[in-house]
Amino acid sequence: MEPAGRTALLAFGRARGQNGMVFARASVPDPSQSSGPTADSHAEVRLVYRDVLAIVLAGGRGSRLEPLTRDRAKPAVPFGGLYRIIDFTLSNCINSDIRKILVLTQYKATSLNRHLDQGWRFLPRELGEYIEVIGPQQRIAEMWYQGTADAIYQNVYTIEKAAPRDTLILAGDHIYKMNYARMIDEHRANAADLTIACLPVPRAQASEFGVIGVDAANRVTSFLEKPRDPPGMPGHPDHSLASMGIYVFATDVMYELLFQDAAKKEASAHDFGRDIIPAMIAGGARVLAYPFRDENGKSAAYWRDVGTLDAYYQTNLDLIQIDPILNLYDRKWPIHTYQPAYPPPKFVHTEGDRRGAAYNSIVCQGAIISGGQVYRSIVSPGVRVHSYALVEDSILFDGVHVGRNARIRRAIIDKHVRIPTGFQIGWDREADLARGFTVSDEGVTVVAKGEDLERFA
Repeated sequence: MEPAGRTALLAFGRARGQNGMVFARASVPDPSQSSGPTADSHAEVRLVYRDVLAIVLAGGRGSRLEPLTRDRAKPAVPFGGLYRIIDFTLSNCINSDIRKILVLTQYKATSLNRHLDQGWRFLPRELGEYIEVIGPQQRIAEMWYQGTADAIYQNVYTIEKAAPRDTLILAGDHIYKMNYARMIDEHRANAADLTIACLPVPRAQASEFGVIGVDAANRVTSFLEKPRDPPGMPGHPDHSLASMGIYVFATDVMYELLFQDAAKKEASAHDFGRDIIPAMIAGGARVLAYPFRDENGKSAAYWRDVGTLDAYYQTNLDLIQIDPILNLYDRKWPIHTYQPAYPPPKFVHTEGDRRGAAYNSIVCQGAIISGGQVYRSIVSPGVRVHSYALVEDSILFDGVHVGRNARIRRAIIDKHVRIPTGFQIGWDREADLARGFTVSDEGVTVVAKGEDLERFA
């Protein structure tokens, strides 16, 4: 929050925000009268938020990403060659000095559990810092999580042990950079019961999100979960104000709401967007919207859902641009992940057409480009591209082997697929479909993890 007598960026209107849209300015409380830190104080003094518990919901099926989610939950899907999708949410927590984190898993959690165990066990438990993975325990009821609110409710016992003043609830399947500490500071400075992170999205896409209505003081007046006909924003009818699924709750208020919702049983979907938030608004609770403040360091705010194969493909290939929209090279906001003990990448053979080379591509550690050529692609750790092979506009997951004279174009090849000599993927849509491969709406061919291609050779 800004100093007394000034104003803070709150809702749509006059001042231009990072996302290119226009925000209104509204008066905010005088920080000298607030019991909590100001929204800008985090930039001056780095504090570990010991009275905040972050809960990452990481149990999503990600059915629209099939076959990439055939053996893993959506947060565990590889991204950018080196990362998993959940790494962005967890890195945001670490970079925001939030060090008490619960990760709630549910469907196909083995791959995610392994990744977290290998790469995210560095916080010292003896200092009260941790990333703890919790699967469905059926502590309260003999059932899977029925909704986002039910997932939190079924883990109330664990939350109570942490005794947080505020609870930060996050999704583990989005790509973005955000300083949650600033949101928490503003939540406290405004004495909110709930603060919801939001950003403008094209109205044509808004039916995929919870859509928020706000007043001039940025107080939430309505919340519609995935409406068929989303309302536009005042003055900007072609955009809607969308919830990012990022919530800061005053924990004592959250407990009461969860208990009330659980008592409704079949009368509730036990979901924050469908049940909890609309009930809070109707009951007069202090629910505020928090405009997304990006830590990506670019002129436009960056947040991606990657909920479809085409969105996932394009978001990955955006990374190979000369000046990519998502900045992974910013050491001020690093993205942490598991780093396997691979040697550096290697490029061998330089004679005639047998040249090991990669152009406008990302090549990760342990990869060997051995006499093949790679263009505009992402090559993950441990990949081998053999002589005279051609890879164009593609994403190769860990351990993929591309045989001699093989040709791959506009494809996603999942882990440990061995592509036979002379095999072609992405050049003939009908042939790919006949082999049982998935082809997206925009023509991206996807080969599932461990697929045996020798039977087609």
